[in-house]
Amino acid sequence: MDTTITMKIIIGFIALIIVLRIMGKKELTQITPVDFVYLLVLGGLMENAVYDKTISVFEVLYSLALWSLLIFTLEILVRNFEGLRPIVKGEPEIIINDGVLNVKNLKKNKLESEQLRSMLRLQGIFSIKEVKYAILEPSGDLSVMEKETASPVTANMMGIEPKKTSLSHLVVDEGEVENIVLKSIDKDEAWLKEKLKEAGYEDISNIYYAEWSEANGLIVNSYNN
Repeated sequence: MDTTITMKIIIGFIALIIVLRIMGKKELTQITPVDFVYLLVLGGLMENAVYDKTISVFEVLYSLALWSLLIFTLEILVRNFEGLRPIVKGEPEIIINDGVLNVKNLKKNKLESEQLRSMLRLQGIFSIKEVKYAILEPSGDLSVMEKETASPVTANMMGIEPKKTSLSHLVVDEGEVENIVLKSIDKDEAWLKEKLKEAGYEDISNIYYAEWSEANGLIVNSYNN
């Protein structure tokens, strides 16, 4: 048995524990891109070192100690200098502000409208109309505050007839008509243009996002929002 490989694996395991302790108590969903790079580089160092016989145990120790020291130093700097946090860790970005989609921040974070819809659906929200605020966290998670009208008060509690609900469909995405989606709901581009015209939108290329549902009708966000 090669004792050198055994020693390297043990050292790598200890280094992983140290790095995780430096990063603090985080769930996987709270790990930022920088945290991911910490672990990725650590894994790369160990992968190359374990089976490369030209790399000594001392060199492995030195590499891991230096990497851990760099991580520790960066974490201390980020905690003590607030100006570094947005640069290193990122900062929350408001994607929907008071019910209005912020197209600029959506594009800044390389987030497509269908990705946003998917993230909302995972939280049980099937239309942007139901959202008051949506904030993209540094970890990539989406925090959502629903509108007061979408709060979970049941129709039985109010003694009223419940409003009909239906799925929403993305019919315009970044200025392009989604003809496949229109076909799936038995609509066509002419129908869409007529609906957009009724809503005051003449040029589809100026529309960043538009969704349609039987319950809420057409909801439009232009590039100017």
